[in-house]
Amino acid sequence: MKLLAVSDLHVSHRMNRPIVEAIPPSPDDWLIVAGDVAETADDIAETLGVLTRKFARVVWAPGNHELWTTPKDTLQARGVERYERLVEMCRSLGVLTPEDPYETLDCEGFRFVLVPLFLLYDYSLRPAGTTVEQALADCYKTGVVCSDEFMLHPDPHPDRTAWCHDRIRITEQRLNELPGDLPVVFANHYPLHPSLVKLPRIPQFSLWCGTTLTADWHRKYNAEAMVYGHLHIPGSYVIDGVRFEEVSLGYYREWRYRTGPYLPRQIMPPPA
Repeated sequence: MKLLAVSDLHVSHRMNRPIVEAIPPSPDDWLIVAGDVAETADDIAETLGVLTRKFARVVWAPGNHELWTTPKDTLQARGVERYERLVEMCRSLGVLTPEDPYETLDCEGFRFVLVPLFLLYDYSLRPAGTTVEQALADCYKTGVVCSDEFMLHPDPHPDRTAWCHDRIRITEQRLNELPGDLPVVFANHYPLHPSLVKLPRIPQFSLWCGTTLTADWHRKYNAEAMVYGHLHIPGSYVIDGVRFEEVSLGYYREWRYRTGPYLPRQIMPPPA
């Protein structure tokens, strides 16, 4: 078997649906879907259902778009309740989530633990010497404001930073119980290392791109690879000998000029 990965399918955009439908079946392989499938529960369920029929197992790590509460969605839950309802939906489809036991896989002789994550962000990826309030004020002044500010509700937490820090705490408790003799493949929607957040056109958007609290996780938890999306800038990078794989599809205006296969990307065994 192989472990493959993709993120940011954004099937609410009509040009993306045919791309998802055209993914060839790979019935022996597992697929990571690292967030931003869609904004509504119905679209998320439909898309993950399609993928479960193509792959041996699908693993989901939520993005910010799944957590939006929009007026037309049949699921009007907010915050933690919405996330928990989506986890229940995934389980009903046979999709693994960050709340399930971590699986140990063997991909052509490479044994590792697969760890899907849900961590959010805490506005710590901001210009040096600025406060969160100053950085947000600059975003509003320049018009670069993530829609999360209006549609991603942190209930019952007081704010998204508090929710992020709670998720970090819960996740670290589980990670500290991992067997130390096996490498780990992480799957998260946001980049797990600050140096990966390079947004030359909209640098202010870094506020919504993760947290500095995960900057050492690739060393601390014996990572083999870290899969992420969110930036819509697919690529492969190496930090301290660890592979970081941005596997997003993104929007039509972004992917239409790319050459080669769009998705999914092989994560394990390590490509030659």
